[in-house]
Amino acid sequence: MNWRDAPKVELHLHLEGAAPPTFIQGLAEEQGIDLRGVVDRDGYRWNGFAGFLRCYEAATSVLRGPREFGRLTAAVLEDLERQGAVYAEVFLSPAFCGGGDLAAWREHLAAMEEAAHASPVEMRGIVTCIRHEGPEAAKRSALCAAETGDGSGSGFVTGFGMGGDERVGRQQDFAWSFDCAREAGLGLTTHAGEWRGAEEVRDALALGVSRIGHGIRAAEDPALTETLAERGTVLEVCPGSNVVLGASGPLEGHPIERLRAAGVPVTVSTDDPPFFGTTLTKEWEGLERAFGWDEGDLRALNEVALRAAFCDEVTKDAIRKRLSEWTT
Repeated sequence: MNWRDAPKVELHLHLEGAAPPTFIQGLAEEQGIDLRGVVDRDGYRWNGFAGFLRCYEAATSVLRGPREFGRLTAAVLEDLERQGAVYAEVFLSPAFCGGGDLAAWREHLAAMEEAAHASPVEMRGIVTCIRHEGPEAAKRSALCAAETGDGSGSGFVTGFGMGGDERVGRQQDFAWSFDCAREAGLGLTTHAGEWRGAEEVRDALALGVSRIGHGIRAAEDPALTETLAERGTVLEVCPGSNVVLGASGPLEGHPIERLRAAGVPVTVSTDDPPFFGTTLTKEWEGLERAFGWDEGDLRALNEVALRAAFCDEVTKDAIRKRLSEWTT
């Protein structure tokens, strides 16, 4: 089927990681910065997970202020629209937007929100701390989330989460930040179980999150898989990212199929799509080839994602209506 035109809901997308290479190249040229070896017309250049993080940081170094982040938001939403997305929750990091300073964060947030309002794709922001920058930096991000978030789900910032290098520290090191965001009424998610095993996913559950980014290593533990299914904890799975980074084997053996068959609610997202040579369209084309997924699977997973979304019920009803109007 034509996956490009099919409406989709995406819950796991890093704003900076979704920056089109040509957009980053353009900013670098405007600023007189040489990013050769990091990005070219064919995409981003990196090797291994550590290399990916270095490339990511170098590429995003040209995102220097609210104006650049507003332009980036517009560019990312344009691409999402081309891929058929009707709703997207995007990770936004105060660490990149003013170094965790609340006043600077508000200025960046205003620019991103203005760009989002101009797009037909309904967007919500999930404020994200960066794990490998440590718990103290995370607290600054959590305070930014609490001060600018909307616990009702009707505003722009509706959630809090954690990304970064999963191999650094422990989930519980960041408990204060998650408690802060919870008290502000925000939805909670965290990256876990991409690199470390099932115990990392258990630690994530102890933070009280309703969603887990990736979480694929849970498939190694039948008891944990059963727990996720019973709790209805949603896994924001990014198959293309997992395959390219080596967090899983080839797509044909990806755990998403086993997890779903075991009753774990899963969704399909792209993570940092241009870094991994993927799009929402390519994700679904790959899942069709690997597992025979079809229109019925798309509709079912869209509904899972929408139920798990951190927006309010009014927004969910509006998105659900858009999804129901689609015919092949």
